[in-house]
Amino acid sequence: MPPLATSSTGFHLFGTDYLGRDVLSRTIHGAQIALYVSVVAVLLSGLVGTTIGIVIGYFGGLVDQIVMRISDAWISLPTVAFAILLAAVKEPSATNIIVVATIVFWTRYARIARAETLSLRNRDFVKLAITAGASHAWIMSRHILPNVLNSIVVLATLLVGNVILTEAILSFLGVGVPPPHPAWGSMLSESRTGIMTFVWWPAAFPGLAIMAVVGAANILGDWIRVRLDPRLQEIS
Repeated sequence: MPPLATSSTGFHLFGTDYLGRDVLSRTIHGAQIALYVSVVAVLLSGLVGTTIGIVIGYFGGLVDQIVMRISDAWISLPTVAFAILLAAVKEPSATNIIVVATIVFWTRYARIARAETLSLRNRDFVKLAITAGASHAWIMSRHILPNVLNSIVVLATLLVGNVILTEAILSFLGVGVPPPHPAWGSMLSESRTGIMTFVWWPAAFPGLAIMAVVGAANILGDWIRVRLDPRLQEIS
């Protein structure tokens, strides 16, 4: 018979779960999983989306319209349903969550990068570079990307919280990071029955960790947005 969950003691500050595992150490390890998945997914989706957005915004035309229509359809893609479908084909893993988040969130970057590029391609410094004979790749990498980067960094910081929430939801449903890895979502799922018997700490601390990290990511994103936008600095 497994040991009963115990509340905080001198050796287990967050108590133990119904298998006698230390909740504090599992919560800390869950932070590593959440941050790894979110950072990698945000970087990959940012790389893909920013590249696509700059290219279609710079050249425009039919390709621009086709990609934007695909983006409209992609935004309506249900993340959880897509992850469940992917888990039915492959075993649940952190890699699956990264793939799902990359496929879902690249459209956010593409839209922002495209909008910024549309306004930048008619600026004088871009026209002068074209007149000087600079290649399209040089103009996009040297003149457009640096001016788009501020908005991309802000979006990436804000999306970290979204990816962490997505990872927690998928792990809670059993299609995210599989046991024995202590993902926050799976810890919440394992602790559901204990809540009804007033064993609250195995679920409370992972839940508080999710809330704290997502809130911190959003606050950091807002701070970076204010720091990088001169107009907002003047208002403040």
